[in-house]
Amino acid sequence: MTRVVVVGDLMTDAVARARYALARASDTPAIVTMHGGGSGANISSWLAVEGAEVAFIGRRGADITGRNRDMELMGYGVDARLVMDPERPTGTCVVLVTHKGERTMLSDPGANAALSPEDLPRDLFTQGAHLHLSGYTLINEGSRDAGLAALDMARRSGMSISVDCASSAPLERTGAEPFLEWTNGAKLLFANIDQAKVLTGRDDAEAAAKVLTAWFPQVVIKMNSEGALWFSNGRPDPVHVAADPVDKIVDGTGAGDAFCAGFLPAWLEGKPPAEALSSGCRLAAKAIMHLGARPPF
Repeated sequence: MTRVVVVGDLMTDAVARARYALARASDTPAIVTMHGGGSGANISSWLAVEGAEVAFIGRRGADITGRNRDMELMGYGVDARLVMDPERPTGTCVVLVTHKGERTMLSDPGANAALSPEDLPRDLFTQGAHLHLSGYTLINEGSRDAGLAALDMARRSGMSISVDCASSAPLERTGAEPFLEWTNGAKLLFANIDQAKVLTGRDDAEAAAKVLTAWFPQVVIKMNSEGALWFSNGRPDPVHVAADPVDKIVDGTGAGDAFCAGFLPAWLEGKPPAEALSSGCRLAAKAIMHLGARPPF
C-alpha cells in the first residue's frame, strides 16, 4: 500500500452545539466538547484507522494540549512527526454550531503558523509515496514556505500529490490565482462547492470542476448531502456518487476530511473513480454520525 505523507495543521477543536437559536449578547444552552482537530491531523487519523500507512508532519506547542494531541495521533497509528514550538501554543479552533447545524469557526493557528521548511523530515519524501497537503498550510502566510517546500520536495522525489482547499473564506482572502500557482503540479485537488466557486467563479459543481482541470489532472468536488463528483481532463463527463444516508447528525466537523481519507487509499490503488468516491462518502457519513473530526472507537 502506498505510504501517505500528510503536511498540515494540528488543532484542538472546542465545539459548542447550541440547543436553541443563539441569544445574542446573552446565554444559549449548548453541548460543548473538546477533541483533536485540524484538517491535516484529521485526515491522518482517519487514514491510519482505515489501515493506511500514514505519516503526519506538523507543529505543536510545548503545552499539555500539544502533548495530548501527539499521543492521540500515535494512538490512532499515525507516524506523528510533530515539531515542538517553544513559544507558540498548540492551535485551537472554536466551532460554533447553531441549532440548525450551521457551523462557524474561529481559528487560532498557534504553532501551525510557524511550520518551516526545516521541519520537513527528508526521509519521508521518497519515490512511490504520496503527499497530501492541507490548503491551510499555504493559506497561512507563516507556514506557506513549508507548504511550498513540501510540494517541491515531493515533485523532485517523484511522489504523487493531492491538495485540499481548506476553507472558502481564507481561500478568498488569499486569492484564487496565487493558490492555483502554488499548487501547480498536484495531480488531484479536493474542494467543496464554496471553495470551487472561489477558485473558478462558477456556482455549478460540474462547471467548476471542468474549469479546474486546466490546472489539475483530476478534481474532486465534495457536495455535502448531494454526494461528490470526480472529473478528469481526459474524460468528457464527470463521475457522480450520491451521499451515504445519515440517520443522525452528531457532528459534521471534519466530515470533509474523513471523505478525503476514504477516497485517497482507493484512488492510490487505482480503483475506479466511482468506487473511490463511494469510499469517501461512506467515511464522511461515519464521521457525521459519530465524533466528527476524529475516528470513533
